[in-house]
Amino acid sequence: MSEEKQPVLSRDEIGAVIGKTPFAVWVGASLDTYRHGEVEISIPMRRELTQHHGFGHGAIIGFLADSACAWAAASVAGDVVTSEYKLNMFAPAVGQTLVGHGQVLNHGGRHAVCRADVYALAGARKKLVATALATIFQVKP
Repeated sequence: MSEEKQPVLSRDEIGAVIGKTPFAVWVGASLDTYRHGEVEISIPMRRELTQHHGFGHGAIIGFLADSACAWAAASVAGDVVTSEYKLNMFAPAVGQTLVGHGQVLNHGGRHAVCRADVYALAGARKKLVATALATIFQVKP
């Protein structure tokens, strides 16, 4: 039986990074799942995070997608920054909570290619509202 790989950064280390990121703190981002190559983060929706129709603002959806990809990449590569990402939005982000699920698709050298799906949770309903593909770059000291 093979042992599950452990993240390069511990949960406490990635939590400290998140805690030092003012925007993540302001939006109320929570790291719900953290495994090697995979994360799930959530944001409780509030009025300040919406656009003029009352949906979750695209910037918040982008933050969730970018962060889910970067934090997943950090679990395999350590300190990282986003090089680029592409975001497709499918539906309005309406619900009490927005969730970003990020996973590393490929990691080689100093780059990781990651995917994130963003969901809106409204009661028992979970709706896919966006998908992103990102290239994340490993920072060397």
